[in-house]
Amino acid sequence: MYEKNTVYVVGNAKTNTDNAITLRFNSFYIGFVVDLKTDRIIDSSSSSTLRTTDEFIKSLLMGRSLKTFDDKLKEEVIKRYHGSSQKAIIVAYKDGVKKYNEMKKRYF
Repeated sequence: MYEKNTVYVVGNAKTNTDNAITLRFNSFYIGFVVDLKTDRIIDSSSSSTLRTTDEFIKSLLMGRSLKTFDDKLKEEVIKRYHGSSQKAIIVAYKDGVKKYNEMKKRYF
């Protein structure tokens, strides 16, 4: 399904203790499929408990770069996502950027 020039990176973050995600998964995760040639996110999924949440987060991330932290994405999450995992989305994205760059330095 994915081209050979893609990699999979997972960013993670903590959520509030009363969050359903914490109760189910203990943490919040976003999996990113990234095109190594463009550094763009071509697919993603998250450890959200609702399908709509996962799809909404995906719509925010698609086409964004994982090479550098995108402050515009952070602002868009703050403006558009009004769930208890708002901060966790931003932290997981930031963690994904960090891990992607570490992986790219090491293997590519």
